[in-house]
Amino acid sequence: MVNASSEIAADRRERPRASAEHAPALGSVNPNPFGDLVTLQHLCARLAKGLKPVLEDVARRELRTWAEPLSVQRYADYRVERGGALVGWLPLAMGGARQRAQIVLDGELMLAMLDAFFGGDGEAPNPLPAEFTPAAEALAARIAQSFVSPLESAWEPLTRIAFRPEVPASIAQPFDMSGDDPVVVSRFGVAEGDDKPSFIDILYPVSALKPHTASLMVKVHDKPEEVEPQWRSGLTRAVMGVSLPVRSVLCEPSISLARLMELKAGDIIPVDFGTEVPVMVAHRRLGTGQVGTSNGRAAVRLSSLEPINPEDFR
Repeated sequence: MVNASSEIAADRRERPRASAEHAPALGSVNPNPFGDLVTLQHLCARLAKGLKPVLEDVARRELRTWAEPLSVQRYADYRVERGGALVGWLPLAMGGARQRAQIVLDGELMLAMLDAFFGGDGEAPNPLPAEFTPAAEALAARIAQSFVSPLESAWEPLTRIAFRPEVPASIAQPFDMSGDDPVVVSRFGVAEGDDKPSFIDILYPVSALKPHTASLMVKVHDKPEEVEPQWRSGLTRAVMGVSLPVRSVLCEPSISLARLMELKAGDIIPVDFGTEVPVMVAHRRLGTGQVGTSNGRAAVRLSSLEPINPEDFR
């Protein structure tokens, strides 16, 4: 199921999430012009798969990654929600747009990955420091750069966006934008085995996504999965054994209701049919044929076949 809730529901960060569908109230502005965000939700599911090897390369261990449900909220509300905890803010330029997407990393997760990257057990210091070390900022820059390829690949079926990491003066400082501006919050869970998950957020300003509104409101057609040959072969054999009734309509005479009411045994209904008659399989016309005999039995020889439209069988 695409974008199902995380498998460890009890460990999810508790936060009030507004529905992705925002009906404008009287005197208010709708912060979400993209409908139910299903397309963007599919995109995030693709991105979660692409982020898995990137994060495993940094953490030096096997991880689970998944996409959480999307939300749309004011940037100021999101900042308040983060509180005063240590957080890394990594801005990403989106093509030629002035506004930026932001990767938001929990400080605890970043410092744990830093410890694992340099051969440790992946444990963050306790208590957390008040600011990031130069080594942590260098790792954050590496993470931001490694996110570019998965992001562009995930967006590519929808629209091509060139992402480019920017080096902030301090990763602990949020990118400066108006607090009233709405942002789409895409959250990704990261966990090792059954351990408590951590979360990485990617914020998309709604104003930066508006040029792609048409693309975001259409269905994403993902690459179809390959069908197992053995299963396909078995299904083909089973289908080929299905019996279908074949019939031919020699004639369809019509008489009035008055004549029909007067019919009695011995009466004759005249019929007339041409050299070719329709041949039906179930309720579909297979083609036409000529009436004759074969081995002393009545038979129909096929003279033409109707073209088959595969769409009729979907």
